[in-house]
Amino acid sequence: MTNTPVRTRMAPSPTGELHVGSFSIILKNYAFAKKHGGQFVLRVEDTDKVREVEGAGERLLNTIKAYGLSWDEGPDVGGPHAPYTQSERLDLYVEKANELVESGHAYHCFCSREKLEAVREKAREEKRPPKYDRHCRNLSKEEVVKKLSENGEFVIRLAVPDNRSIVYTDLIRGDIEVNSDIIDDQVLLKSDGFPTYHLAVVVDDNDMEISHIMRGEEWLSSTPKHILLYEAFGWKPPVFAHIPIYLNPNGKGKMSKRKGDVSAQSFLDKGYLPEALLNFFMILGWTPKDQRDIISLEEYVQEFDPQDISKKSVAFDIDKLNWLNGVYIRKMWDENQVDLVTRLEKFTPTDFPQAKLDQILPLIYERLEKLSDIEELSDFFYRDIKVDRSLLLKKADKELVSKQLDELYAGLNEIEWTTSEIEKVVRSIQEEHDYKKNQFFMMVRIAVTGKKATPPLFETIEVLGKDLTLRRLKLALT
Repeated sequence: MTNTPVRTRMAPSPTGELHVGSFSIILKNYAFAKKHGGQFVLRVEDTDKVREVEGAGERLLNTIKAYGLSWDEGPDVGGPHAPYTQSERLDLYVEKANELVESGHAYHCFCSREKLEAVREKAREEKRPPKYDRHCRNLSKEEVVKKLSENGEFVIRLAVPDNRSIVYTDLIRGDIEVNSDIIDDQVLLKSDGFPTYHLAVVVDDNDMEISHIMRGEEWLSSTPKHILLYEAFGWKPPVFAHIPIYLNPNGKGKMSKRKGDVSAQSFLDKGYLPEALLNFFMILGWTPKDQRDIISLEEYVQEFDPQDISKKSVAFDIDKLNWLNGVYIRKMWDENQVDLVTRLEKFTPTDFPQAKLDQILPLIYERLEKLSDIEELSDFFYRDIKVDRSLLLKKADKELVSKQLDELYAGLNEIEWTTSEIEKVVRSIQEEHDYKKNQFFMMVRIAVTGKKATPPLFETIEVLGKDLTLRRLKLALT
């Protein structure tokens, strides 16, 4: 910590959907700012026009809001450092790039793409890092003026000093030292007048008075370049914290689109509750002092310390997420059933019998891991079932099962349709004939639901109704 007021930021790029790893980092920036009474800033980094996806920017913001987070400054709420969209700040980047040229910390580069590719190819052949050969850095002032007067294309590059030791402290990883000789003369301003990430992020973070930058570890290699830029401008660098990436659920490799859905929105679309997801992202790679799993956003804000984040990447534990989501669903059932029903509406099939919702939901809510499970857990109540003959006969022969089904049909056909009467009949048949419990009750379950696992059997049969249950017993007999 420093004595500077805490200001953190999130800077999503509208080049696709918001990755769960990126959202987790947004959450950490939010919590850290709120814990220290600071400001949380939203900035849209839209300078990569080649990769920009139409509508992605709006979807990013809507996703963050859907998780229940907000920001103190940003494009939609304004603030003292507007504009908060990079494409509206282009003149500032050009101005700052030219300042660096004038101070000798940057230079014009006129090399063609073909020339640059040839340089890279030669470096690869010689097994050297594919760095720029600094050809234009050695041009005289007269040569530069002449080339600029010819109106040819150029970029502005950072003039990286030779053999400099760049040292900084990372909140998570401790002291880090990098020699400048491994750093390329990075392009700062492209030929189209748009900044690269490196120039824009430093200019914006300084202009917006960002005190702490928490971002993914993939930016570790860029941090020395950014520190050189801070030095070149004469600005004080912020505090850095580089957060490990998420690994795939199997613990192998970075969590990526090739291994399935990884967008923050996709998990909401699957029926995970935002409260449960927030809880999951909080404890994935960070643990409260008392080791508890359930933690609210308010508690997280009070307890979060970036220095306690795991230095190692952690697997995205789907089983843990499913368990957590189930906990939150059951909590919602206990505290606010109306809210739960409202949220379930999005995931309820069109053929779901709404008139039976009050009967079905109490039987299945404890088995819901995500809201979208409602169809799989309830479809046998209102759709035709397929009875697997091999399951019916798994632990008994055809004659015995046929006899059992006949007895069930006759017994259930004569009773008042209540859970207690249904249970009395079914149990009496089993006990009277000393049928094996495992075989008999599983056979009943398969016959009336088509499934090996269901909500409590007798309550389920009552909700199915007498006519449908008897029809299914007849079907099983065939």
